[in-house]
Amino acid sequence: MKKIASFTVDHDKVGKGMYLSRIDGDIITYDIRMKIPNGGDYLPYAAAHTIEHLFATFARNSRLADNVIYVGPMGCRTGFYFLTRDLVSKEEAIELVTKSMKFIAEYSGEIPGVSRKECGNYLEHDLICAKEIAADMFAVLKNWKEENLAYNF
Repeated sequence: MKKIASFTVDHDKVGKGMYLSRIDGDIITYDIRMKIPNGGDYLPYAAAHTIEHLFATFARNSRLADNVIYVGPMGCRTGFYFLTRDLVSKEEAIELVTKSMKFIAEYSGEIPGVSRKECGNYLEHDLICAKEIAADMFAVLKNWKEENLAYNF
């Protein structure tokens, strides 16, 4: 079988940040890298689950809501995929992800979608850890620019 694009990225050279992973027509896939690949420190399941709920809720309630296709964790637990469509500029995508991380870092209250009816694993969440990870990512992304989106290796 043909090797998929994400397996062609040299994960030994990827740092924390936001990268343009691929473009398929009007759909752009971003790699939101929150942990260093193969670094031994990965997103805890409960925190990643909480980030997913808060990130998706924030993004789908933003002015770009109709352009957000997907927000979800990577299986390797080093970050998230973020997919947009219909000409959302790269600057707007960076701004939305950065604002999402700030929102999560400062969030208090009940996590959206955390009931047995709304979620398939509603008991596994960790808001405290999610806030710490999001605060770290906000610090990484707050000055991120379009030129930083390229994998530079």
